[in-house]
Amino acid sequence: MSSSTRVHFRAPERLIEQADALAIAEDKNRTDVLVEALREYLANASDEEQVQQAIANAYYEDRLEYEQVKAIVGVETAQNFRVLKRQLTDDQLSEDLAVALDE
Repeated sequence: MSSSTRVHFRAPERLIEQADALAIAEDKNRTDVLVEALREYLANASDEEQVQQAIANAYYEDRLEYEQVKAIVGVETAQNFRVLKRQLTDDQLSEDLAVALDE
């Protein structure tokens, strides 16, 4: 099942001109060119270790939800992040309990 949402954004005029020229050359429309470029960028970026670490950090800090992480990095990596987050939470809980018991 595929859905699309309209997104309006501002882009540099030169970038739009390039997208329009490529669309004409490939007999596509501007939206198709931009969507294809965005998909390619996201696929490449989500494979980079530095980007995956930033995604993981955002997830661990509750700035990203599990479903968002899964959409970016895939099910297997998202599940790994979920397991680690639970371990980190459990470790923090254990540390907090130990500190409380020492007081």
